[in-house]
Amino acid sequence: MSHPIKTIRTAVLGASQMELAALTSTSQATVSRWESGELFPDLRHMAAIRSAARTRGIKWRDEWFFDPATIPAKQRAAR
Repeated sequence: MSHPIKTIRTAVLGASQMELAALTSTSQATVSRWESGELFPDLRHMAAIRSAARTRGIKWRDEWFFDPATIPAKQRAAR
């Protein structure tokens, strides 16, 4: 199973690591570390991810940060 941030990045936002880094004002290396579980996004980064999703018209649910299996299949297919 993928790490929640990777699932959000790919299935929900349809973004590359570089794009997510730009959206969260961090580096691609940091995003990579989030996805490997070495680091975790802080509340500021999580807020930026939430905002990016909403800006794209995605109805956001914070539980996705903790359980990517709750992302509806239609959401995954839309990206």
